[in-house]
Amino acid sequence: METHLLVIVGLGNPGKRYERTLHNAGFWCIDDIAARHNAIFSYNKKFDAEICQITIATHDIWLIKPQSFMNMSGGPIRAALDYYRIPPDKMLVIHDEIDLSPGVTKLKMGGGHGGHNGLRDIFNHCDRNFMRIRIGIGHPGHKDEVINYVLCNATQNLEIAINESIKDVQEIITIILEQGIESAMKKLHTPLRLNQK
Repeated sequence: METHLLVIVGLGNPGKRYERTLHNAGFWCIDDIAARHNAIFSYNKKFDAEICQITIATHDIWLIKPQSFMNMSGGPIRAALDYYRIPPDKMLVIHDEIDLSPGVTKLKMGGGHGGHNGLRDIFNHCDRNFMRIRIGIGHPGHKDEVINYVLCNATQNLEIAINESIKDVQEIITIILEQGIESAMKKLHTPLRLNQK
């Protein structure tokens, strides 16, 4: 069944200081999506977000990058959804995930925030009934080290792994649009990586 995806959100922190940090994997991914479609983000003051629109497989999709910092992502997203009259279940949020190994990418509908403060804030503003792509960045090994870990710049090996996940995301979004989320999850979660076909 086709999923009527209308908006894709990438999570991250704005500014040069955070540009290459692991917590910005969602920004990296949505920037890559925009670049592949020759789209340029522009800042929208009403939403406190950078936005642009692209077309994927004949579907017009809004891309959104909240500029309110990760822990306050929900407000800009809610404002954009309300303005364009888009329900949360037509939204896909892309974010970093410490509970997945680098290079692992997972797709789900709903679920908990798992301690991710960006998701927690989105839940507070939009409920949890939206699609999510989780980009694995690995865990530092101890919960007390998580904050410093996600706010550090990616090593070369981590960046390579995350970029492999981003390649997967491009194909998965097309499958979501054309075949639905169930088909996309089946494709993504098989042992053989998409880009190793």
